[in-house]
Amino acid sequence: MSSKDTRSEETKRADAARAERLAEQLRANLRRRKSQSRARKAADADPPRSHNSAPEQD
Repeated sequence: MSSKDTRSEETKRADAARAERLAEQLRANLRRRKSQSRARKAADADPPRSHNSAPEQD
């Protein structure tokens, strides 16, 4: 086996590992964005709270 063949095999493995890392990061990002979207929708569904401008009196 020549060094050129070895080099290309190493490059292929490195490229595959990089692609796998990027795919995992993409999936993690998608999960995070979905979670954020669900949280925003849940917050929008909650009725607005009334805010009293006067301080509470004991």
